[in-house]
Amino acid sequence: MRAALIQMPVTEDKRENLETACRRLREVKARGADVAVLPEMFCCPYDNACFRAYGEEEGGEAQSALSALAAELELYVVGGSLPEVEGASLYNTSFVYGRKGELLAKHRKVHLFDIDVEGGQRFRESEVLSPGNAVTTFETEFGTMGLCVCFDFRFEELARCMCLRGAKCVFVPAAFNMTTGPAHWELLFRQRAVDNQCFTVGVSPARDEAASYTAYGHSIAADPWGSILCQAGAGEATLYADLDFRRVDSIRRQLPILSARRADLYEVRER
Repeated sequence: MRAALIQMPVTEDKRENLETACRRLREVKARGADVAVLPEMFCCPYDNACFRAYGEEEGGEAQSALSALAAELELYVVGGSLPEVEGASLYNTSFVYGRKGELLAKHRKVHLFDIDVEGGQRFRESEVLSPGNAVTTFETEFGTMGLCVCFDFRFEELARCMCLRGAKCVFVPAAFNMTTGPAHWELLFRQRAVDNQCFTVGVSPARDEAASYTAYGHSIAADPWGSILCQAGAGEATLYADLDFRRVDSIRRQLPILSARRADLYEVRER
């Protein structure tokens, strides 16, 4: 399966962002992509002050455009994420569309990005966003895929649940920042790949130093051995990762740790 990682700039103009995303989708299809992945908040500045204004209900403008293009191009589209409005609630939601434009999955970010690093980044998504509560996987002709959004990926249990359902690749639209990105971005994608013996694919917006929130960039794909297949720099880029799922089966057969890590195998003793 050829995955295209679209590290695109995100501006304050939603229509411009959507046009950029659609143009990139056409380009990656022409280069043989089976699935294209957009960044977290691909059509909206990553800023609490913007989420409500840029939000849309299910079936909104950006979702409709991605669905229609997925059908036209016969391309799987992991639509980054966008602010989804449902009643009074607002979610950071990723929508996935199949080759016929059908909605295959919807993942609402479960673990909201609430951090306050001394001397570094402070952000509290929970001031405006509500959390989701689901483990999200979806089916393709290549097998089962997993999906989460950015901060979700720090929680090993969520990735483990996806892979116990059969996921061979976990897609992660994300926007790590200049505090957490240099420290943990590559480490986490390699670590989750090794822990769960799967491919991991993370896609960030391109870095914009003038933005209120500066994304790290460095979109990445890692294989089940923890090797990096591709990694971008800070700027606008499109990367391609050819994912051979026989690699997953081979490593899981040689090192059978995924099936062995069950809670019922461990005796818990109270002190």
